[in-house]
Amino acid sequence: MNLTLKVWRQKNNKAAGALETYKAENISPEMSFLEMLDVVNENLAHKGVDPIAFDHDCREGICGMCSLYINGRAHGPEQGTTTCQLHMRKFNDGDTIVIEPWRANAFPIHKDLSVDRSAFDRIQQAGGYVSVNTGGVPDANAIPIPKSIADKAFDAATCIGCGACVAACKNASAMLFVSAKVSQFAMLPQGKVEAKTRAENMVAQMDIEGFGACSNIGACAAECPVGISLENIAILNREYLGAKLTSQNV
Repeated sequence: MNLTLKVWRQKNNKAAGALETYKAENISPEMSFLEMLDVVNENLAHKGVDPIAFDHDCREGICGMCSLYINGRAHGPEQGTTTCQLHMRKFNDGDTIVIEPWRANAFPIHKDLSVDRSAFDRIQQAGGYVSVNTGGVPDANAIPIPKSIADKAFDAATCIGCGACVAACKNASAMLFVSAKVSQFAMLPQGKVEAKTRAENMVAQMDIEGFGACSNIGACAAECPVGISLENIAILNREYLGAKLTSQNV
């Protein structure tokens, strides 16, 4: 396959960026998207051109690092797939592919396609944990939890924090991410002790980081590579409202 790439190049957060055109030649359809970028970068390095910076780690669809906006969609054209698990057979020979970073004020650009998503870490640190003593593993296993509830909590916990929900939202909202992190604890008895402070603190930190309000469009769930449900946003709204009604933080 021979492709034309239009890639966003930007030296740092303060520099002006622009799309630059590169050729990707003799690309195997069985390559992943990141492997294709590796080949392009090797060719650029041989020519003395600064390689394209992009985030990656596990390349197994688990870590959420591969944050690329491809042809106007977070993670590319295949639904329910991270960029690292997107294969070039999803494109056609001769295609032009536009590759951009996540676009959000809360995700400042490091360089080129690499963005700073430490805002998610600070939201987690604000309340995405259980700090009370809940006993050891045998104690946790002894607490009866309906399977339907356990399944929903596990589904929420599968959020990989990639930021596709933010990139897909016209308001750059982090509601789907925050709701998943709140829901995974809100449904379980171990998480109920700190439920009120968790919801208050995580939503407050989300606002501090500069994420926008929920658009109610649902683009976040549509582009989420692991299928986090919009139902979690309803759970977050319920938890937050209940927390504020009895809040001591006036």
